[in-house]
Amino acid sequence: MKGTLIEQYRRGSKDTGSPEVQIALLSERIDYLTGHLKLHRKDYASRRGLIMMVNKRRRLLDYLNRRAPERYREIVERLSLRK
Repeated sequence: MKGTLIEQYRRGSKDTGSPEVQIALLSERIDYLTGHLKLHRKDYASRRGLIMMVNKRRRLLDYLNRRAPERYREIVERLSLRK
């Protein structure tokens, strides 16, 4: 699953750390944890991790928006994120 996400969002043949890849990986983990927390409402440790991941994704998106607005718009559209 992680490898396929990297394949889809990478910018070059050896790219694994570009903002697009990081945002896609975080989005996948955020979706998973959101489902987990719907079942386990009192799992506060996972909730804290989820909030930290959402904040990290937001910072990466802000960085991408400042540096390359066209790439930002593309990744938001591809991942169907609100903005």
